Parts: sequence; structure tokens; C-alpha cells
Amino acid sequence: MKLYCLPGACSLADHIVLQWIGAPHQIEVVPRDQLHGEFLKVNPAGAVPALLLDDGTLVTQNIAILDYLAQLKPEAKLFGDGTAVSRAQVLRWTAFLNADVHKNFSPLFSAPRFVDGEDAQANLKTKAIERLQTQFAILNTQIGSGTWLVDDRRSVADPYLYVLLRWARGMKMDLSAHANLNRFFDHMGSDAGVKAALTAENLS
Repeated sequence: MKLYCLPGACSLADHIVLQWIGAPHQIEVVPRDQLHGEFLKVNPAGAVPALLLDDGTLVTQNIAILDYLAQLKPEAKLFGDGTAVSRAQVLRWTAFLNADVHKNFSPLFSAPRFVDGEDAQANLKTKAIERLQTQFAILNTQIGSGTWLVDDRRSVADPYLYVLLRWARGMKMDLSAHANLNRFFDHMGSDAGVKAALTAENLS
């Protein structure tokens, strides 16, 4: 199978999970200027990640890809311990990262897409950062003294959180109030699968 990605984008979460489950795969880096060009032939939405399966099936959307990859190696229990309630908890936090936290980075990456005028854009960015700080506080409490985000068990939610924290750090966001998240970030950074994905995307 082939994962279409943009280095450092949210597709990095899928890349890390591919490393964790040891699934044979190829990585196809999509230049940013081709997302709405040639890449539209692969994914008409013009967004990564996109996972092309060996039978030609295309899977898009992060949660769908993460779910698919977790099912490839159920013994790894990356989507819970096998019980319905555990799966629901992993899905809950992965959805929070995807639908709530992730979307609040959009104004920071491209404020002109949302509002016109420098003052309005600056205000939008300020509001987005305030919202992100509130959400990071929730995640910091959720991790607590544990190692992982959900039930202190490694899951697909952890690479996604790691990617979002990379973005926050890249934007020099103040995360000093979130000691648990900083500990989590350092722990993830020492993981062999994470290191392999970062190296493959020339991010290390």
C-alpha cells in the first residue's frame, strides 16, 4: 500500500502507525503546490493523507485511515483493548484531536482563507491560540501522570496528538503550563517508530 503524505502534516500520524504495525508500505510525498494540481487525480479533495491499498481502493480522512491500519494488526490493540467501551474511548479522543484541536490550527496556517484584513486576521489567530490552549489543557489533564492519552495504553490517538504538538512547538506556542503534554512529546520523540517516520519524511 502507498501513503500519500506531506512531510510534517497530519499524515505523519498515519505514517507512525504504519511503522508501529510493521506493515509493508511506500511513502509518496506530495509537494504542497501539487495538492490542488496533479494530486487531485488521486484525491479530488486535494488533501493528505490518502492511503492507496494494493487492490486499488483509496482510503482518505485521518480517522478512517487510522482505523483501517489498526485493524490490520488487531493484536497491537491500537484502537482499544478489544472491548466496545475501550474502542469508544480511543475514538472519542481521536475525534477530539481531529475535529476540534486540528481545525483550530487552520486560522494559524492560513488566516486569509477565513477573514479579510490584517486586524481581523490577527484577532482570529489570537482567538485560535486561546482555544488551542484550552484544548491542550484538557489533553494535559487527560494524560495525567500516565504515558499515553487513552487508558494509559498506546493507541492511534497518540501519533495524532504528537503531530499537533509538533505544530504548536513549531509556531512557538507557549506550552509551559502543560507539563504532562511535554513529557508525552519527549516520550514519543524517543520511540523507534516515530524516529523512523520522521527520518523517512526528512524531519529528524
